[in-house]
Amino acid sequence: MAEFKDFNFKLAVVETLMYIDGTLTPVFRIDELLRAKGASDVYRYVYDKGLAYTVLDESRAYFEALEISDELLASVEELVIDGGNQVNHECAPIWDGEDGLFDVRSLDDLDLLPNLKRVLGEDMIDVPDMMERFAARGITVD
Repeated sequence: MAEFKDFNFKLAVVETLMYIDGTLTPVFRIDELLRAKGASDVYRYVYDKGLAYTVLDESRAYFEALEISDELLASVEELVIDGGNQVNHECAPIWDGEDGLFDVRSLDDLDLLPNLKRVLGEDMIDVPDMMERFAARGITVD
Protein backbone atom coordinates (compact mmCIF):
# COMPACT_ATOMS: atom_id res chain seq x y z
CA MET A 1 0.00 0.00 0.00
CA ALA A 2 1.07 3.53 -0.73
CA GLU A 3 2.66 5.70 1.92
CA PHE A 4 1.98 9.42 1.64
CA LYS A 5 4.54 11.98 2.72
CA ASP A 6 2.16 14.97 2.82
CA PHE A 7 -1.00 14.47 4.90
CA ASN A 8 -2.86 17.23 3.06
CA PHE A 9 -2.01 15.75 -0.33
CA LYS A 10 -3.48 12.47 0.90
CA LEU A 11 -6.61 14.33 2.00
CA ALA A 12 -7.01 15.73 -1.53
CA VAL A 13 -6.78 12.18 -2.89
CA VAL A 14 -9.33 11.00 -0.31
CA GLU A 15 -11.65 13.84 -1.36
CA THR A 16 -11.61 12.52 -4.91
CA LEU A 17 -11.95 8.84 -4.10
CA MET A 18 -14.26 8.91 -1.06
CA TYR A 19 -16.40 12.03 -1.36
CA ILE A 20 -16.53 12.65 -5.13
CA ASP A 21 -16.15 9.25 -6.84
CA GLY A 22 -17.44 7.11 -3.96
CA THR A 23 -14.92 4.38 -4.73
CA LEU A 24 -13.11 4.49 -1.36
CA THR A 25 -15.39 3.14 1.32
CA PRO A 26 -16.64 3.26 3.98
CA VAL A 27 -17.24 7.00 3.92
CA PHE A 28 -15.78 8.64 7.03
CA ARG A 29 -18.08 10.97 8.98
CA ILE A 30 -16.60 12.65 12.05
CA ASP A 31 -20.03 13.41 13.50
CA GLU A 32 -20.89 9.69 13.52
CA LEU A 33 -17.61 8.82 15.22
CA LEU A 34 -17.98 11.52 17.89
CA ARG A 35 -21.63 10.67 18.54
CA ALA A 36 -20.61 7.06 19.07
CA LYS A 37 -18.19 8.38 21.70
CA GLY A 38 -21.01 10.26 23.45
CA ALA A 39 -20.77 13.74 21.92
CA SER A 40 -24.31 14.89 21.12
CA ASP A 41 -23.22 18.00 19.20
CA VAL A 42 -20.03 17.93 17.15
CA TYR A 43 -19.71 21.71 17.02
CA ARG A 44 -20.12 22.08 20.80
CA TYR A 45 -17.56 19.29 21.28
CA VAL A 46 -15.06 21.09 19.07
CA TYR A 47 -15.60 24.46 20.78
CA ASP A 48 -15.57 23.05 24.31
CA LYS A 49 -12.30 21.24 23.66
CA GLY A 50 -10.68 24.30 22.02
CA LEU A 51 -10.21 22.47 18.72
CA ALA A 52 -11.82 24.99 16.38
CA TYR A 53 -8.91 25.46 14.00
CA THR A 54 -7.12 22.14 14.18
CA VAL A 55 -7.43 18.71 12.65
CA LEU A 56 -9.20 16.54 15.19
CA ASP A 57 -7.07 13.68 16.52
CA GLU A 58 -9.78 11.18 15.61
CA SER A 59 -9.82 12.33 12.00
CA ARG A 60 -6.04 12.47 11.69
CA ALA A 61 -5.70 8.95 13.08
CA TYR A 62 -8.34 7.62 10.71
CA PHE A 63 -6.93 9.22 7.56
CA GLU A 64 -3.30 8.51 8.42
CA ALA A 65 -4.11 4.82 8.88
CA LEU A 66 -6.37 4.66 5.82
CA GLU A 67 -4.89 2.42 3.16
CA ILE A 68 -5.53 3.23 -0.48
CA SER A 69 -4.82 0.57 -3.06
CA ASP A 70 -2.58 1.20 -6.05
CA GLU A 71 -5.58 0.44 -8.26
CA LEU A 72 -7.62 3.26 -6.72
CA LEU A 73 -4.66 5.63 -6.84
CA ALA A 74 -4.26 4.87 -10.54
CA SER A 75 -7.90 5.87 -11.09
CA VAL A 76 -7.28 9.45 -9.95
CA GLU A 77 -7.15 11.79 -12.94
CA GLU A 78 -8.15 15.01 -11.19
CA LEU A 79 -7.53 16.50 -7.76
CA VAL A 80 -9.52 19.33 -6.24
CA ILE A 81 -7.58 21.09 -3.51
CA ASP A 82 -10.07 23.52 -2.02
CA GLY A 83 -10.94 24.85 1.40
CA GLY A 84 -14.51 23.68 0.92
CA ASN A 85 -13.60 20.02 0.41
CA GLN A 86 -15.76 17.61 2.43
CA VAL A 87 -12.68 15.85 3.78
CA ASN A 88 -11.53 19.14 5.34
CA HIS A 89 -14.88 19.43 7.13
CA GLU A 90 -14.50 15.87 8.40
CA CYS A 91 -11.08 16.78 9.81
CA ALA A 92 -11.86 20.25 11.18
CA PRO A 93 -15.66 20.68 11.36
CA ILE A 94 -15.63 24.42 12.03
CA TRP A 95 -12.48 25.45 10.20
CA ASP A 96 -13.05 28.80 8.50
CA GLY A 97 -10.51 28.52 5.68
CA GLU A 98 -8.59 31.58 6.86
CA ASP A 99 -5.27 29.84 7.42
CA GLY A 100 -3.09 27.26 5.69
CA LEU A 101 -4.27 24.26 7.72
CA PHE A 102 -4.96 22.19 4.59
CA ASP A 103 -2.28 23.59 2.28
CA VAL A 104 -0.25 20.99 0.41
CA ARG A 105 3.42 21.56 1.22
CA SER A 106 5.03 18.79 -0.80
CA LEU A 107 4.45 17.24 -4.21
CA ASP A 108 6.56 14.17 -3.49
CA ASP A 109 3.36 12.10 -3.55
CA LEU A 110 2.73 12.81 -7.23
CA ASP A 111 4.44 9.52 -8.03
CA LEU A 112 1.51 7.74 -6.35
CA LEU A 113 -0.92 9.10 -8.97
CA PRO A 114 0.38 7.87 -12.34
CA ASN A 115 -2.70 9.04 -14.26
CA LEU A 116 -3.19 12.47 -12.74
CA LYS A 117 -4.03 14.95 -15.50
CA ARG A 118 -5.50 17.99 -13.75
CA VAL A 119 -5.23 19.82 -10.44
CA LEU A 120 -7.73 22.43 -9.35
CA GLY A 121 -6.75 24.74 -6.50
CA GLU A 122 -3.19 25.88 -7.00
CA ASP A 123 -3.64 28.58 -4.34
CA MET A 124 -3.65 25.87 -1.64
CA ILE A 125 -0.35 24.36 -2.78
CA ASP A 126 2.62 25.90 -1.01
CA VAL A 127 5.44 24.47 -3.13
CA PRO A 128 7.79 26.98 -4.84
CA ASP A 129 8.42 24.98 -8.04
CA MET A 130 4.93 23.47 -8.35
CA MET A 131 4.15 24.77 -11.83
CA GLU A 132 7.39 23.33 -13.22
CA ARG A 133 6.77 19.99 -11.52
CA PHE A 134 3.23 19.76 -12.84
CA ALA A 135 4.32 20.81 -16.35
CA ALA A 136 7.06 18.18 -16.36
CA ARG A 137 4.36 15.53 -15.83
CA GLY A 138 1.91 17.05 -18.30
CA ILE A 139 -0.54 17.97 -15.52
CA THR A 140 -2.86 20.93 -16.15
CA VAL A 141 -3.32 23.33 -13.25
CA ASP A 142 -6.40 25.52 -12.90
